[in-house]
Amino acid sequence: MKPMHSKANGATAHGRPRHRDDVRDQAVVLTFVLTLHPKHLTIPQLARALYEDRRRFKRADSVERAVRDLVGVGLVLIDGGQVSPTTAALRFIEAIESGV
Repeated sequence: MKPMHSKANGATAHGRPRHRDDVRDQAVVLTFVLTLHPKHLTIPQLARALYEDRRRFKRADSVERAVRDLVGVGLVLIDGGQVSPTTAALRFIEAIESGV
């Protein structure tokens, strides 16, 4: 029996060609959202702000994909159209910044 995260061709989710780019995009978006907190932006506003440096993103939908994936793992949420970090993401940053 194959693990549930395996694909029919034997590749895992982490073996996808774009996985590294997806994770990097998520890191950029999450870091930006955490830096802005308590200010919140919509996805289009985030995309405009982040696309100022076009070298950060390889695909046009990268910011939207990153937000979707971050919502899926519970690190950001969308409320009233605005993207904000979850309590868990804020607590993680607090823990990291505590120097532990």
